[in-house]
Amino acid sequence: MDVLRVRQDFLLADLDPHGKPGFEGGKTEGRKSLEIGAEILADLQEQLFAGHQMGDDPRRVLLVLQAMDTAGKGGIVKHVMSAVDPQGVQLATFKKPTKEELAHDFLWRIRKEVPEPGMIGVFDRSHYEDVLIARVRELAPPEEIERRYDAINEFEAELAASGTVIIKVMLHISMDEQRERLLKRLDRRDKHWKFNPGDIDERMLAPKYRESYQLVFDRTTTPYAPWYVIPADRKWYARLAVQHLLIDALESMKLDWPLADYDIEEQKARLATG
Repeated sequence: MDVLRVRQDFLLADLDPHGKPGFEGGKTEGRKSLEIGAEILADLQEQLFAGHQMGDDPRRVLLVLQAMDTAGKGGIVKHVMSAVDPQGVQLATFKKPTKEELAHDFLWRIRKEVPEPGMIGVFDRSHYEDVLIARVRELAPPEEIERRYDAINEFEAELAASGTVIIKVMLHISMDEQRERLLKRLDRRDKHWKFNPGDIDERMLAPKYRESYQLVFDRTTTPYAPWYVIPADRKWYARLAVQHLLIDALESMKLDWPLADYDIEEQKARLATG
């Protein structure tokens, strides 16, 4: 976690999108590690879920995924979260706000998707769209965007105080790698549905998005809701890194299986005579 965590002097421009900090192996070793980690993650997630089901443990985990197009958010959900019991996962995808959502404060729709106790919540895009796209596309005045930074910090502090472990991830992809992935979507009929001509328009704004992300890191990296920036040119590495961020977060919670609230020997006796 330390090698990927955003610190006070962090600069996005200094991070190599093709790097693999903290991991010395290659793709083969990475995939093997991902398989091993899947079992560990599944066991920890089940303890978290069971702790609330039987012991009323209020704790939960929120994984926030932010990235430019093609950086791999969907692959994280598919290849990392598929290892755990789906009944213990809450996935929320935030797209362009509806008219109803625009009639409320920007956090209104976010609050409705906060994970329940015992759950791992995953935000595929999030409240950060309202200070990223809003700034790049000038969808809100500068003073409103400034207000939102403070509102986000207050919101996340509230979540942390209620027992939510927050992991905020930005997947950092290079322009060259993004171009290759967009071209693959255009070359394959089964990937055409993933492509949107607007993706190229957004790509042209990449320098402005990088500036916006830097401001986000500067303004919203806190001890209770840290940011982690993960090089995303290597899909296997990005998936492995997110998996281990989740494992480390869950291990830090010192989870255990809840104690039975019934007499075990009595239930065994009932089964023996039933």
